[in-house]
Amino acid sequence: MDPLDVMTNLDKVLPYYQAIFSADEQKVIGYEVLGRIQFEHEVKSLGQFFHDEGIPDEYRIEVDDLLVTHALDDVLKIQNEALIFINRDANLLMRDHGESFLSLLQEKQSLGLDLNRIVLEITEHNFRGDLEQLHHLLTYYRTYGIKIAVDNIGKDSSNLDRIGMLSPDILKIDLQPLRSTVSLQSYYDVLYSISLLARKIGATLLYEDIEASFQLQYAWKNGGRYYQGYYLHKPDKNFIEENVSKEQLKVEFHHFIVAEKRKLHTLYTHSEKFHQRISLLLSKVMKQHQEFNEIIEELAIALDDCCFRIYICDEDGFQQSGNIIKKEHWEFQPEYMLKNWSWRPYFLENMMKMRYDKKGFLSDLYMDIETGELIRTFSYPLNQNHYLFIDLPYSYLYEQEGLL
Repeated sequence: MDPLDVMTNLDKVLPYYQAIFSADEQKVIGYEVLGRIQFEHEVKSLGQFFHDEGIPDEYRIEVDDLLVTHALDDVLKIQNEALIFINRDANLLMRDHGESFLSLLQEKQSLGLDLNRIVLEITEHNFRGDLEQLHHLLTYYRTYGIKIAVDNIGKDSSNLDRIGMLSPDILKIDLQPLRSTVSLQSYYDVLYSISLLARKIGATLLYEDIEASFQLQYAWKNGGRYYQGYYLHKPDKNFIEENVSKEQLKVEFHHFIVAEKRKLHTLYTHSEKFHQRISLLLSKVMKQHQEFNEIIEELAIALDDCCFRIYICDEDGFQQSGNIIKKEHWEFQPEYMLKNWSWRPYFLENMMKMRYDKKGFLSDLYMDIETGELIRTFSYPLNQNHYLFIDLPYSYLYEQEGLL
C-alpha cells in the first residue's frame, strides 16, 4: 500500500491476533499483535509498511502506537491471562530511549493492564545502534515485568553473541526455510546451535511460521515450548477460545511420540547388534594381532560393507593408531598418529560413558569435517585405556531403516 493511504486512513487501522500455543498444556498462551488496515473492502497487512525504512520514522511510530493502543484496549476487555506479543523496531524504540513506548504501556497499566503479560519482540540483526544501550533499556523494561523476545531467528543472519548479550526470555525461530527444497543440513545445524544457546541462557523457544505437520514435529522434537503459524490457527480480529486446538495437538503429539520411540528403539537395536558384531570380530582379531595399526587393518577388511574410517585413541583423546580410510580402496594414514580429539564436543564425556558402561554405542548424526557428509560414529571400549572408533558413511546409514 502507498504510505499516504495508510496515514490518511488511520481510523481503519486495526489489530489482528495470531494465537501462540504451548506444548505443555496444548492451549493458547498468548497472541502476537499484527497490523492490518481495512481498505477498499479488503483487510490488508501493514507488515510492509512497518518494514519499509523509506517511510518516515514518525509515520511508522504513529501507526505502531495506534495499533498497540487498540490492541491493549481489546486486552483490557477480556478476562484471561494470555501473553501479548508486541513487535517493535529496535531502531525506532531507541529514538527516545524507549520512553514513549513505556509511557503507552503505563497508561494502560493505570487502567488495569498487568505488564507481566507484555512480551516485547525485537529483531536483533536489524539493530544498527549501540547494543549495550539497547541491553540497558531491555533490562530496565524487565523491572516492570515486561518480557523480551528476539524475533526472526533463523530467517536472516543472527549473531548468537549479540543475542546472548540481550538475554531474551523467548527466542522466536522461523521455520519457513524448512519448506525449501534445497539441502537444509546447515540450517538444521544453526537451529541446533540456537537451541543450545537457549538452554544456556534460560530462554524459551517459540517456533513460528508453522504451516505443515512436519514443521510442528520438528519444533516439538527440538525443544519448542511454544508454537505459532497458519497450521495451528490463522490471525483473527478476535481472541479465540484457549482450547480450540487442544485435541489436534494431543493427537499430533501422540503420533510424534510414537514415531520418536520407534526411532529410538531402532537406533538402540542397531547399536546392540553392532556392539555384538564388533565384540566377536575383536575376540578373533586380537588373538592374532597386538599392534593397533594391525588391528584396524584387519577390522577394515571385515567391516568393508559398513564403514569408511577406523582408528584408536587413548583415554585422553590421543590417537594411538593411524587412520585406515576407504577411498577407492582402503588406505593407511600414519600421519594421524598422536593427533588429539579431546576438543570435540562430547568426546571425553563419551569416553567416560564407555568406561563405565563397558559397551559401544552409536553417536548422533553429524557432519564429518573431512568428507562433508552426514555420518555416525560407533565407539567401542577396547579396554580401560583405549577406545575404538568406527565411522559409518551416509550411504550405509541411508540403507538402514532408522539411522537417518
